[in-house]
Amino acid sequence: MSTATATRTSKTRTPAKTAEEKKAQGEALHQSITDQVEALRDSGRWEAFLNFAQAFHAYSLNNVLLILSQMPEASRVAGFRKWQALNRQVRKGSKAIRIFGYSTKKVTEEDANGDEVEKKISRFPILSVFDVSQTDLIDPALGDPSTLTTLLTGSDDHGIVDALSTYLIGEGWNVERRPLPGSMNGVTRPAEMTVVIDSDLSPEAAAKTMIHECAHILLGHIDDLAEYAQHRGLMETEAESVAYVVAGLVGFDTSAYSVGYIAGWANADTDLIRSTAARVLRTAHQIAGILTPEDDATDTPAEETAA
Repeated sequence: MSTATATRTSKTRTPAKTAEEKKAQGEALHQSITDQVEALRDSGRWEAFLNFAQAFHAYSLNNVLLILSQMPEASRVAGFRKWQALNRQVRKGSKAIRIFGYSTKKVTEEDANGDEVEKKISRFPILSVFDVSQTDLIDPALGDPSTLTTLLTGSDDHGIVDALSTYLIGEGWNVERRPLPGSMNGVTRPAEMTVVIDSDLSPEAAAKTMIHECAHILLGHIDDLAEYAQHRGLMETEAESVAYVVAGLVGFDTSAYSVGYIAGWANADTDLIRSTAARVLRTAHQIAGILTPEDDATDTPAEETAA
């Protein structure tokens, strides 16, 4: 054996995990989401978040579709004064989201017999609302119960952004890095076949967001806007769970962001989170396979590499 060969073979690689080991690791990571959400649910932080969330009106499906068509990333919307009452100020210059309101007006009319009767007429005025990402805290000292998430700050993207960008481009998508408004980290626009990742994110946060957006695509979440609007909590739970599991398989922890995000969208319903396991793990392993394809060279017999 030559000196060059000895040098080459002395640098051993970490043994690759078997398919069964990867499967077990993925299952353990998904279970840990449930465990951490349960712990969060028992905390005062969750109670404060829940009180905040309960202050919002439940919109009709038609209005949800209107909101998402104007701002796909919207999560909580309210009127200008409602936000002020919640210790948040709508940012100057923010574009309003238009939805239909509902009210009734009493009118007096004559019936066929000439008698006066009172009727209620339904009205659907156009209202202006704004998403939480378009607002800022008025008094930070009062705390911010609107979010359960902490952005990742790691300086390594683990090769994920380039690898998944290459994959998506190969599938016909455009991938962009540019500033996004408010607290939006990423967005997938199926009509334009475009995925946008906020350019202000840290490398690690960008990697997690790229996995999340890729998961939406692979899971078919963005194929039908009406379906997404009806099941948004489930779909966001699935996409972020995939991001958490893939990150764990690659070797970094996104729980500071993912656990709160999943808890919020799933309403801390651990049964719902458990119900996603099959789809989440299948998609997570699919993305992990894109990131770490099997290297046939590691199986090459030693004598074939000898100089």
